[in-house]
Amino acid sequence: MNQHFATHGASPDLKVTRLDNGLTVVTEAMPGVATATLGVWVGAGSRHERSDEHGLSHLIEHMAFKGTATRSARRIAEEIEDVGGDINAATSAEGTSYSARVLGEDVGVAFDVLGDILTNSLFDPGELAREKGVILQEYAAIEDTPDDVVYEAFTEAAFPEQPIGRPIIGTPATIKSFDRNAISAYLEREYTPERIVVAAAGAVAHDAIVEAAERHFGSMKAAKAPEAVPGIYRGGERRLSKKLEQANVVIGLPGLSFRDDGYYALHMFAQILGGGLTSRLWHEVRETRGLAYEIQSFHWPFSDCGLFGIGAGTSGADLAQLVDVTLSETVKAVSDIDTVEIVRAKAQLKVSLLSALETPGGRIERNARQLLAWGKVIPAADVIAKVDAITVEDVRAAGRRLLQGAPTLSAIGPIKKLPTLEHVRQALQAA
Repeated sequence: MNQHFATHGASPDLKVTRLDNGLTVVTEAMPGVATATLGVWVGAGSRHERSDEHGLSHLIEHMAFKGTATRSARRIAEEIEDVGGDINAATSAEGTSYSARVLGEDVGVAFDVLGDILTNSLFDPGELAREKGVILQEYAAIEDTPDDVVYEAFTEAAFPEQPIGRPIIGTPATIKSFDRNAISAYLEREYTPERIVVAAAGAVAHDAIVEAAERHFGSMKAAKAPEAVPGIYRGGERRLSKKLEQANVVIGLPGLSFRDDGYYALHMFAQILGGGLTSRLWHEVRETRGLAYEIQSFHWPFSDCGLFGIGAGTSGADLAQLVDVTLSETVKAVSDIDTVEIVRAKAQLKVSLLSALETPGGRIERNARQLLAWGKVIPAADVIAKVDAITVEDVRAAGRRLLQGAPTLSAIGPIKKLPTLEHVRQALQAA
């Protein structure tokens, strides 16, 4: 019998039910909202692929819209757009999502389409061949975009020879190799009910969504999916010398899992260092020295590891100075971040967190991701309380912990003046 779960501290309009096979359904009614967003989140992405499956998660996401036993690819699009809606999908390292936005009265239409593409897709050989061609064009477009290439090289250098470090799109060789059998084997192994969350928000009724989920997914057999290969940060470098107008560079260090107690403090450190127009790197690198059009620092958390980085583009002649100024500002931040910066970063983080929840799409993403990660939805007030509790010393400590790790360096373009990885390591150890 399906299980209904209390959502302590969360919105009274948020309801969670787990089907007998382990699939989770979460809805959040939003009074006054006329539209609804419905999504299916699967806790399987590129890091769950075996070496000969590199890029398969992304291909499956594309193929979901290419025809089922009852609908052609065109019919899938028509049924959604005939009611004014839109449909989309996305693949990440740790998950794949399929979603549709429609008027509340048309949620049933959206669910029928999403349920169909996830349970009855044909993976027709002709459609598969065409879509592989489309993805190969996408691959070529990435290869022609230096600021995309440098980030892929960065991740590969940080997590060498690991699934989590591989580009999501795959390689031409692996993309060309996939067939219907490979897709079916992956889906059977990785798309298990315990890894699937059906989420809906806006003008929705919980019981109707549960009934539709039972109808479309209730016959899926409960099964234990294999765990992903652990992500182990190593650090290293990738240098790609090319005749380009500008050099793109990314400097990185080991970040934290979103499960780590220090996650919010490190996120705040990244915000203060290079997260906005008042950040230290923006002020020093762009406004004071004019070394780059833009510069940013970021923190990418995963379930068992993380990746911190600073990315920028500059001329080949200014590359060495850009790197040295960036390293110097990073080291200084560890010792002299102050209360004013913390207050500002908290405000920015809270606005980011809360504004994301103002739309049905933001709600379903929050709810689905948290249920996959934690098995529950964490009330926004609890997250805000954690942010408010962070002190200046917490953020400085997060920075010190960060700088203890081995660095990662990637760059593309005119990079003759790029400092060595050892130079980067020594500069960061000055803290």
